[in-house]
Order: sequence, then structure tokens, then C-alpha cells
Amino acid sequence: MQPPASSPVQDAAPATASFEQLLEASRRELTGYCYRMLGAASEAEDAVQETMLKAWSRKDSFAGRSALRTWLFRIAHNVCVDMLRSPQRRARPMDLGPSTRTADAVLGAPLTEGVFVQPIPDERVIDTSGDPAVVAELRDTVRLAFVAALQHLPPLQRSALILCEVLRWSAAEVAALLEVTPASVNSALQRARRTLADHAPAPHMPLENPAHKLLLARYLRAFEAYDMDLLVSLLRDDVVLSMPPFDLWLSGPADVRAWFVGKGSVCEGGRLIPIDVNGAGGFANYHVVEPDLWKPWAIQVIETDGGRIVGHHNFLYPEMFEAFGLPAVIDERPAAKDQPGTE
Repeated sequence: MQPPASSPVQDAAPATASFEQLLEASRRELTGYCYRMLGAASEAEDAVQETMLKAWSRKDSFAGRSALRTWLFRIAHNVCVDMLRSPQRRARPMDLGPSTRTADAVLGAPLTEGVFVQPIPDERVIDTSGDPAVVAELRDTVRLAFVAALQHLPPLQRSALILCEVLRWSAAEVAALLEVTPASVNSALQRARRTLADHAPAPHMPLENPAHKLLLARYLRAFEAYDMDLLVSLLRDDVVLSMPPFDLWLSGPADVRAWFVGKGSVCEGGRLIPIDVNGAGGFANYHVVEPDLWKPWAIQVIETDGGRIVGHHNFLYPEMFEAFGLPAVIDERPAAKDQPGTE
């Protein structure tokens, strides 16, 4: 990976611009760091907000003794470490137990939000207008599987790996931030790499790949038409279907089809809005609640490889739609067509 474009606060001091402007210029990069550390968009936003408040309250003590970027990331790191004191590790349903056959599937009670790695819009953590090669590589670092793998690392190793291998800081810069020696950083990196080797994400097609875009377009048509023959033809033999906040997950086209024509048939008649989420294509899935009226249901993350869909991950958290900047409803009822803000 080539180093990402320099941060706008890389070497700036408060005197070169308003302190508030410098903080805001760092928000996306800080959010990306906190998201990879914590595994959830809501927690990342909370961590960044706390970082900003702490930085603002301490601005008079900054005095330019180090780069503002280093100072901000030190605060963010400490905030994340405090938030990681809970022993629970965020994961994916596939990390919690074996798959279930659709015939035996029981959703059970939803688990708490803190159990699962949660999705995030690409634009909140990546400058998608940057160099396409860099953007593609940064998207890999917010893939659900990669973020879930990071959760296996203790905080120091997690931070060192994110800073060195994602944000491309030097070991000396990371040592200054974490207030340890460069040797400690290199040791942490070696241990982190060994752990991640046991949780290596599966290969996938980049979001920018034309074949990926074509596959997502075909999936959208199949899902909205509820054409199960077409939808199943798009799935690879080892496809997985997951549905947080439930730990149930299914594997294989036959079980995915059985789910969608059985207990999952509530999705029939739904509408999809394309989104860029976790480095992959995805959709906001709206359920039909009455003719010409759809309401939020799930954020879908669609992972592809080899010209087929390999992951169909549904986050059943309608409250997330606002954070994704999505409409509260899709309302095409005749009386509502001329009303602003209905779609």
C-alpha cells in the first residue's frame, strides 16, 4: 500500500488556522482509526467526539511541542483504550458458532448491539475522492472481516498495526504517540501479524471492479423482483447469509433460497438504495408496509469474489439509516408524490 495523502493536520499548528478548523479537518481520519479500533460506527463517533472535546479543553497546553496529528491521535488512542476495557470482543455471527440449516433455523432473542462488528459508510472513514489505488487499499482495511480480525488483538497491537500498516506511520512516530520504544512497536507489530494470519479475510472483488458493479446491479434487479432463480444464480457455493443482531447464519445457495422463500419472505416487495459500506457494495433495504410505502429494515453488505456473491450480511438496525444519511421512508403513494422529503 502506498502512503495515503498527507493529513491536513499533519504538521500544522493552531496558529496556521483556527483550532476548530484543524480539529474538523482531522475528523474523517480519526473516525477511521477509532472505527478500526472499536468495530462500531456509533462507538467511533463517540470516541471522536470525546477526542475533540478533550483536545479543545487542552488546546492551551498543546503549544506545538509535537505535530498536532500526533497529539490528536494520542488522545484518540487513550479514549479508545478506555472504551475497550469491556472484556467482550465484537465479532461477526460466523465467528460465534457453526452455521445452521434453514430447516432448523430459529432466530431467538436478538443479542445486544455490542456483540457484533457494525457497518459504517465508506465516506465517513475514507477520502473516496483520493487516488483510486489508495482508496481501494484503504477500503480493504474497513472490510467487515478485517475489522473483526482486528478485534482479536490487544489494544497496543491493534493500534500499532492500524497506525503502521493502514495509516503508514513510521515505528518511531507510533512509539512517540503510544509513549513506548520503537522496539516495542516492532514487537507488537510482529505479534499482531501472527494473530491476523490465523484470521485472514477471504479474497474479494474490489468495489471499483466493473464485474463487481455489474453483479450488484443484477442482484438489485433480482432482489426487488424477488426472482429467486436469478438471485441464487448469483451466489457462490460457499455463500454465507448473516443477520445481526441475531447470531444465526446460513451457508450455501440452497439454504439462502430456503430462507428467502420461508421465514425471510417478509423481504418480498422490498426496495433497495445502493450505498458504499465497509469497502464493499451494499444496499439500504426498505420493507414494504403498505402499497407504495417502504420503511427502513436493514443495511446490507454484499461481498463478492470470482463473479459471485460470497457474503450477504444484513444488519437489522433500522435506526442506523439516519446515520447513513438515508431517507426515513420511501413514500410513493399518490397523495405523497408532491410532498418534499418523502424519498
